[in-house]
Amino acid sequence: MFHEFDRVVLLHDHLQYGLLAEDVGTVVHVYLGGAALEVEFVTTDGRTVGVLTLGVEEMRPLGAHGIFHVRELVPA
Repeated sequence: MFHEFDRVVLLHDHLQYGLLAEDVGTVVHVYLGGAALEVEFVTTDGRTVGVLTLGVEEMRPLGAHGIFHVRELVPA
């Protein structure tokens, strides 16, 4: 189960936002029942790239042993 402010990892590309699988976002809202989440994705300087409504099957928890990887955002 996901909670607000959890960090999550995309499992699939969302090219319309310039997001790729393995990009990291933050849960900003959990819809009733937890079947869908609002997830915000930001650049390293804090600019919002997108806020997506995603099903829980479209992401995974970041996990305690994850490592961040930085890439340049390519505009959609």
